Amino acid sequence: MKSILKLKSLVYLVSIIFISSCSNDDNNGPVTGPADGMPDVEMSDIADLAIATDDLTSLVAALTRAELVDTVKGTGPFTVFAPTNDAFATFLDENGFATLEDVPVDVLEQVLLNHVVAGKNLSSALTTTYISSSSTAGVDGKALSLFVDTSSGVKINGATVSTADVEASNGVVHIVDKVIGLPTIVDHAINNPALSELVGALTADGNTTFTDLLSDAEGKFTVLAPVNDGFAAFMNPNSSDINNVLSNHVIAGAALAAADLSNSYANTAAKNSDDDALSIYINTDDGVKFNGASAVAIADIVATNGIVHAVDQVIDLPTVVTFAVADPNFSTLVEALTTLTPSVDFVSVLSSQGGAGSDPFTVFAPTNDAFSALAAIPDEAGLIPVLQHHVIGGANIRSGDLTPDGTTTTPATLEGDSFTITLPGTDGNIANVVDGANNDGIGIDVVDVQAVNGVIHVLDKVLIPNTSN
Repeated sequence: MKSILKLKSLVYLVSIIFISSCSNDDNNGPVTGPADGMPDVEMSDIADLAIATDDLTSLVAALTRAELVDTVKGTGPFTVFAPTNDAFATFLDENGFATLEDVPVDVLEQVLLNHVVAGKNLSSALTTTYISSSSTAGVDGKALSLFVDTSSGVKINGATVSTADVEASNGVVHIVDKVIGLPTIVDHAINNPALSELVGALTADGNTTFTDLLSDAEGKFTVLAPVNDGFAAFMNPNSSDINNVLSNHVIAGAALAAADLSNSYANTAAKNSDDDALSIYINTDDGVKFNGASAVAIADIVATNGIVHAVDQVIDLPTVVTFAVADPNFSTLVEALTTLTPSVDFVSVLSSQGGAGSDPFTVFAPTNDAFSALAAIPDEAGLIPVLQHHVIGGANIRSGDLTPDGTTTTPATLEGDSFTITLPGTDGNIANVVDGANNDGIGIDVVDVQAVNGVIHVLDKVLIPNTSN
């Protein structure tokens, strides 16, 4: 499939070139002059330039087979990256095709379109960045991204421009030494030098688990790709398994563009010790941040099997404290756990993982609105047992562990009291809760926010313990 996708990208490019060359010949004025190896054709469009160039006959044949000639006859302007005959021959050989006729037409069309960009982009105007091709072979029918690398010459998704700035009446042609295949997520990572540390981590010790997974053309992924500086700054403070850390950058089953993101939780491919998928908190209040720290530097890099967002930091495995700090809905809870209760180091306790004795934790986290509903927040002596009544130590209790149609009495909280949870909930609640003081009307709004050292369920009211015992 990967080979077919690459071939499709090539065919599409050829067709675009041909169509553009056949479009209005006097669209953009006379050609300033032929480049080396190109014909001296006054007022030629892109298609005519390709037809008259001996080294682009395979491109013309591909455009013709894909029936894209009429398409590229449009007014444009277009920028076309035109593979040579040798490039096409290599492409066919690498993908197991004897001749151009063996390539499925629909694949060839998309490959060719992947060589065509809207607008007239002379080499002097190209910078190191991502641009969109005309191919809609990206995940969910999106336009594929092309990485332009101008650090040494000009490369487009790894294809080197050998002859630049062949101007035509409806755009410009840059001749390249490779067919630009339809890129998977791994292809994008390999082509961008700023992601070389990520590629190294993914393939360390000959491990191909990630590259095999993220090269799967049938998959659908959102990948948060740390740039090299982010890797350099990551000290792995918790000595976490690096493969699990890398998995924490992959959201499987969905290709989420920046426009699809909102303040919410998603599951990553990383796991806790019970093989539960870890959550990641997405915040879009000011740009896009993941787990409150790693920000998106480049968004919406589209591949055939997903979308990549380059991020500025490695996203470490989250603790329950990570989510409390990252989610602005818990700012009052964080204040209660820190500023209002200085005599107890709640943060250190709830950040612990692996051998701390009390983890994993099941935390029932009240929102800011839940705290606002209190007549008053207790003083430190009264607030400490209230906060402890929201935490169960030594258990990672997920919603699936509760009685599905009935009531579950929890293990004792850190304060000492238990409380009850009833499924299903009422009045829009996922579940109903009766706290240690026998207060009802408490609802669980969000469940199973999974950290590496425990799980969080979100409450709409603060739990009160039994103060008579």
